[in-house]
Amino acid sequence: MHIHHNIVVTGAAGFIGSYLTGYLNQVGFENLILVDNFSDERKFRNLENKKFLAKIDREEFFDWYAANPGSVDAVFHLGARTDTTEMDYEVHRKWNLEYSKKVWELCTRDNIPLLYASSAATYGGGELGYTDSHEIVPQLQPLNPYGQSKNDFDAWALQQESNPPNWYGVKFFNVFGPNEYHKGRMASVILHAYRQIKEKGEVKLFRSHHPDFEDGGQKRDFIYVKDVARMCVWLLMACPSSGLYNIGTGRARTFHDLVSAVFDTLKMQETITFIDTPEDIRDKYQYFTRADMKKFLATGYDRPFYTLEQGIYEYVSQYLEKDAVY
Repeated sequence: MHIHHNIVVTGAAGFIGSYLTGYLNQVGFENLILVDNFSDERKFRNLENKKFLAKIDREEFFDWYAANPGSVDAVFHLGARTDTTEMDYEVHRKWNLEYSKKVWELCTRDNIPLLYASSAATYGGGELGYTDSHEIVPQLQPLNPYGQSKNDFDAWALQQESNPPNWYGVKFFNVFGPNEYHKGRMASVILHAYRQIKEKGEVKLFRSHHPDFEDGGQKRDFIYVKDVARMCVWLLMACPSSGLYNIGTGRARTFHDLVSAVFDTLKMQETITFIDTPEDIRDKYQYFTRADMKKFLATGYDRPFYTLEQGIYEYVSQYLEKDAVY
């Protein structure tokens, strides 16, 4: 990333987008063009104390760019409809597919490096594993329209003859950390667990409806948002081969481990009760995810990842307990 022009961050008011904005500030970038639907008051705190040049509504971004051609050096396209329970594909198609195609075409035309958010939701039930190889993309079967829209864009990107000079479709695994307080049902299990402990002194977890997993033994690749921001910036700085990259830790941890770490951080006795997984998501539920990180690590990235315990300790003690944002 050169610094003589501006860096665009879409989804800048959201969880990962606002954290990335703060991280870019921390490493010296203040020449940021933030793009989002800025009308959601619940997210206003995410941009307090951030440094940037302009905030542009997502509906007006392409007009703004047309009026300011050649003024952008890099695009982090993280804006998306992220609700995995929204079952209307058309909603996802508009924001996750059509909007992303316009961003891609703009970056291709003007030679702008592009990093965009794909998702581990593209892997569906994990029948084909969790490797970020390009070969399996057409065969993947996501479990919901959100994951489908993300995979549809990956497949489209891989078919294009003209590309941005460097492009990275990053498949985020289970990201958690500050600035996600507005996400409701879509927030991380860490935030839900914290709120339940504060309210009731106990946590409810989904019972396992799968013979291979005990209750609370369902596993995910949980990654702290600080690692995510570092990894995204690394890709645009190091310029490895373009393509899809997993953004996870390469470790799978249980929900039980996660809840234990929240209780430990709060120095409280662990109390967990198990409830049935809701019918509407039961057949769409991932029991196991673990990112294959070989391709990403081969780019030369060598920062150690936060462990689940380290990430939870920092998130709970520095942010949730202080009602602070990053």
